Parts: sequence; structure tokens; C-alpha cells
Amino acid sequence: MQLELDTNIENVDILTEATNEVLADLGCPKKSVIQIDIALDELFSNISHYAYGGAVGKAYVCVEALPNNGGVSITLEDEGVPFDPLSHEDPDVTLGVQERSIGGLGIFLVRRTMDDMYYEYADGRNKLTIVKRF
Repeated sequence: MQLELDTNIENVDILTEATNEVLADLGCPKKSVIQIDIALDELFSNISHYAYGGAVGKAYVCVEALPNNGGVSITLEDEGVPFDPLSHEDPDVTLGVQERSIGGLGIFLVRRTMDDMYYEYADGRNKLTIVKRF
């Protein structure tokens, strides 16, 4: 499945609904669906809020089944400012809420729930791929 969406935060619903149809066809377990939905919400929200400096741009999404019904690979691309979410350190979750700096918790959660994450910047595009095996 491939989608091209405006980076309006409201479009996260379109993204998750379309992805959930693919996941249902693949027999994805409910727990994995929930984890993927949360990851997509976080990642698309980050693109919507930061990639285009507050302006609306485009996000390109590709959802592909892994061989032998082994899971799914989801790639999100944008033409916004280069940003590698994997290059930042995880937040210190041992600190209290008041002691933590703002930001980074969403990507931390995505890292913990997905089996793999890859980032590259090429041809003027951020390309982030998440992989969930089931």
C-alpha cells in the first residue's frame, strides 16, 4: 500500500485506517496493531509538526508485508528539514516527570515497540522505516 498525505495532523486517522486494513489482511495480532498505530501516530505527528516548519507539506507512506507472512515494514518519507530521530539519545526515564527534559519520549516508545528502525536522508527526503515482526 502506498499513500501520499498532506501533513495535516488530522490525516493520521487516514494513515492508521489504511494501514490497519493491510494489517488485518496479514493476520496481524491485536497487540502489534496497537503498537503500530501508536508508532504511526507519533511519527506522522512529528512530520506534521516539525518537518516543514509549521507549513503543510507531503508525507509519503509505503506499507509492505515481510516475506513468509513474517510481519510488516512501514516507510514514512517527507521532503522537510533533515532530521534523524535515531541519532538522539533516549530520555532518562528513571527521572521524575518534572525532572525530564521535554521531547524524545515518543521516539523512545517507537524504538521499544518496533523490532527494527532505519533512517536515511537521500535525494532531499527523510526516510524512516519501522519493522514489526509477528
